[in-house]
Amino acid sequence: MAIAIRAEGLAKSFNGTAAVRNLDLEVKPGELLALLGPSGSGKTTFLRLVAGLESPTAGRILFDNEDATILSVRDRRVGFVFQHYALFRHLNVAENIAYGLRVRPRATRPADAEIRRRVADLLELVQLAGLGKRFPTQLSGGQRQRVALARALAVEPRVLLLDEPFGALDAKVRRDLRRWLREIHDRTGHTTLFVTHDQEEALELADRVAIFNLGNVEQVGTPDEILDHPATAFVAGFVGEAVRLPVNAAGSSLQIGPHQLRLSCGNVTGPAELFVRPRDLALANDPQPAIPARVLAVRRTGPARRAELALADGLPPVEMELPAGHAARKGDILPVTLVNLRLFASR
Repeated sequence: MAIAIRAEGLAKSFNGTAAVRNLDLEVKPGELLALLGPSGSGKTTFLRLVAGLESPTAGRILFDNEDATILSVRDRRVGFVFQHYALFRHLNVAENIAYGLRVRPRATRPADAEIRRRVADLLELVQLAGLGKRFPTQLSGGQRQRVALARALAVEPRVLLLDEPFGALDAKVRRDLRRWLREIHDRTGHTTLFVTHDQEEALELADRVAIFNLGNVEQVGTPDEILDHPATAFVAGFVGEAVRLPVNAAGSSLQIGPHQLRLSCGNVTGPAELFVRPRDLALANDPQPAIPARVLAVRRTGPARRAELALADGLPPVEMELPAGHAARKGDILPVTLVNLRLFASR
């Protein structure tokens, strides 16, 4: 049965340096929550605190209503999958999967026949049936990571933790495995925490995403909420290829360099930060007020074409996705306007 995880006032310091700061976070039973943030933001430390591999400096972690902080790693019943597989090279695939069961105390160790049955079922689940006698060196990277996941599932964990599980794999294998992982999660229903630095991976895989920064959580939400309604300037700048522009807001107008657009700026007045993504800009239709933007370059990004634009002298360039068939060239002046507004008062 899937459980909830709740962190209350959680903190962890290493030699006086805070890695996690007074963190509160709730994970729903059976959900896949991605932990996303820059290096050093605290996401892996939080994962290790949940697993019991680190002890908190303050606060506690609850599994449902049970204080897991006082439980040993074994008693927490957590399955952990690491980036570099951590498979035993001298054991074959079946023996690697069975390892966590065979090292249990005799009183809780399943019978040999039950272990063999469970290993066979897991090999089927991770699509490696028939490969039980192979050794890790005889497998591809993607196959090794499937073995690592099967080994984590073998102990019937209450919680599944994955720390950059696809970080050592190439892009195509990553894409294939993350779709497969989502299918496995939907079939098994474990409460799962997934650490990644890959935004596309987090947004595609997760039910919700927690954005970490400086040891705390800036925002927790669905992928759509994180992308379309960032709660803070950090989230707006971190997720989704955003460029930060210094602007001035005044009720119903927005000044970008020497240009002024009539837009509702909400409650923001005065110096502000505007975060612009490629899909936030569009060609203006008359009589829309527009910014005459100079095309610096035109490039392809997959099936789309993008124009790199200078909105004004002294501002960083931004990108805009071009309509199909639009023949923009370097040096052209395009009338552009904002179709999405992510605006935050300057601190």
